[in-house]
Amino acid sequence: MFSYLTLEQRVPQDHPLREIRTLTDTVLRSLSAEFDKLYAATGRSSVAPEYMLRALLLQAFYSIRSERQLVEQIDYNLLFRWFVGLGMDDAVWNHAVFSKNRDRLLNSEVAQQFFTAVNEQAKRFMSDDHFTVDGTLIQAWASHKSFRAKDDSDSDDSDGANFHGQKRSNDTHESTTDPDAQLYKKSYGKESHLAYLGHALVENRNGLIAAAMVTQADGYAEREAALLMLQDKQRGRKRRITVGADKAYDTKDFIAATRALNVTAHVTKNEKGRRSNLDRRTTRHTSIAEPRGIPATPSA
Repeated sequence: MFSYLTLEQRVPQDHPLREIRTLTDTVLRSLSAEFDKLYAATGRSSVAPEYMLRALLLQAFYSIRSERQLVEQIDYNLLFRWFVGLGMDDAVWNHAVFSKNRDRLLNSEVAQQFFTAVNEQAKRFMSDDHFTVDGTLIQAWASHKSFRAKDDSDSDDSDGANFHGQKRSNDTHESTTDPDAQLYKKSYGKESHLAYLGHALVENRNGLIAAAMVTQADGYAEREAALLMLQDKQRGRKRRITVGADKAYDTKDFIAATRALNVTAHVTKNEKGRRSNLDRRTTRHTSIAEPRGIPATPSA
């Protein structure tokens, strides 16, 4: 088959991925020296980090659920080939090779340096004083059937499908396909899933992500991750910043820790069957007294 059009010509000039590709290329050029350190002088050729990071961006943008599906789409999707940097006839990697290289890359500092460099490009659009933090449930690519007893006491159930009525917990069970995934539910009354927790610190001017991380799912992870991101944000700074959060962050330890970091926490009060941990040092602020734009009642 012959084609008179290049991949570059096939992508519309106003396609959103063009601006992202330009920004990405600028950042990747700045990290070229770091990428060189990832290569050994001998051995098999691997997936170039530049290709890997562009491909992972596509996976996030288009909600592609696995590396197998991602590699498959890069193979036949001309837009994806162009964005990653592959030519029309270039061979695409095996999905297992891609996954192995992804683990090596994302376990290094390069992925964080990439995110930091992107943040630097967007710094003029971002607030440096006011933030919001939140967590979200990320379902693992693992089924309930894979959640088996650690001591093999359920070995008589060959496919793991007959778990109804059984008491299962993270202490006694783990997934055979994704051991790091935890059985977790975000709120009472909801179904439990094998999952992780994603955490984002968002600046309040334009809603851009200033920091992000993924952790195992448990009842403390949201607050612990928030404190780690705030600690990193405050490193080398003396000026106080603010952070908004929902009622899941209204705990004594979190409020005390944010104050120690020189951070004012504007947290939704959790007064369901308990007292809020916010005192007058925080609630005296207008943003707390009027959380929904309703003027606070003036005191007599």
